[in-house]
Amino acid sequence: MSKIPGFPFSYGNDFEGERIRPDNLYVEFGGESSRMVEWLTTAGIEDIEDGKIEITGSDINDLSNKAALPLAIVIEVAGNKMQPDYEPVLEKQIHRILNRIQGVMHTGQRDMACLRISKSIEKKGFTLRHIGVILCQKLHEDFERIIDKIQIKIYTEENSVTEILNEVKPVYTQRDARIEGMTDEEIDTFYSCTICQSFMPYHICTISPERSSPCGSYNWIDCQASYSIDPTGPNKPIIKDNPIDLRLGQWQGVNDFIKKSSQGKTEYYNLYSIMDKPMPTCEWVECISVVLPLCNGIMIADKDYTGMTPCGMDFKTIIDNTKGELDTPGFMGHSRYNITQRKYLSADGGIKRIVWMPKFLKIDIRDKFSNTVDKAGIQDLFDRIADENTGTSEEEILPFLKAVNHPALSMKPLIQL
Repeated sequence: MSKIPGFPFSYGNDFEGERIRPDNLYVEFGGESSRMVEWLTTAGIEDIEDGKIEITGSDINDLSNKAALPLAIVIEVAGNKMQPDYEPVLEKQIHRILNRIQGVMHTGQRDMACLRISKSIEKKGFTLRHIGVILCQKLHEDFERIIDKIQIKIYTEENSVTEILNEVKPVYTQRDARIEGMTDEEIDTFYSCTICQSFMPYHICTISPERSSPCGSYNWIDCQASYSIDPTGPNKPIIKDNPIDLRLGQWQGVNDFIKKSSQGKTEYYNLYSIMDKPMPTCEWVECISVVLPLCNGIMIADKDYTGMTPCGMDFKTIIDNTKGELDTPGFMGHSRYNITQRKYLSADGGIKRIVWMPKFLKIDIRDKFSNTVDKAGIQDLFDRIADENTGTSEEEILPFLKAVNHPALSMKPLIQL
């Protein structure tokens, strides 16, 4: 635990993983009741006033019985050694820094972040300005060779948060697109991600060019940049070594790494399968694919869809029943971007297995999805995928799938009876 000038609150590694329960919750940003977005971007050095913190909207000491608020945190940095590839890496530090404040809990990333402030720290005078203070100080301290200036803008007005969200979504898309054309076969090294271990001590993800992080915040290039900045950080190289099963996506070097890093809790998993030892799922995934036995296919639940799904559970219930260090056959967490990557469920039939997803998700990924199915020779697959308007149970969507002759119905059975 350390004392930081201008920051009169307890801060240190000991507080990572602290949970803020409802009986001690003062305000929540993000989560189920509001939106939260985080964005670190590069600006010209002459455009930044170092250390400036600007609050637009209500601070937490202005609240009157509000338990939830929207929030946007925009960090502008400048430096002679700053590179665009470093932006998502530094952005991810928000999670680590804020979680080390006693009485503050941060989960997620990008536009699915969540921040909880406890009653106990609010009573001590904690405000959003203190979030700006600690982010400025720790980013300067930890990345002084990269960053020369930092200024932070924090928004709690609904319209402002929405504007920031609309502005940053194309940035997220551009970051993901940097790995277009890269394949898992052409490289010898994958990367680990252990950022979630502050809340799930033995959880570890493996990130490859064609298997982006399930939370959607890191791809292979981001991890490479993260390791170059901080070799002791959460993203370490994993030498693939000898292949054990290329169809499933399993290598000896990956197995050895995850077994050691999970302290033996996870011996191995496969990157490309939902049925055979899939990678364990954490609670901050963007999407989760679930097998629908009756349809011989797969549905995709999205974090922003709160309704019922054909597997009989909503997104939150699915996650509550699958998160942890153990793999759950028939359930696989992944990012939205991963749906249109070549290796998505490639061991089990790939995108031809998708029989249901929320309508807004279909619209969100339509262009990229169309390009992917064109390459696979199934141009009209998009229109053959059911959504909540078709039905929210297997029995409701099966007649539609039969009527449109969905390819999943004639594929090899996912579950051998």
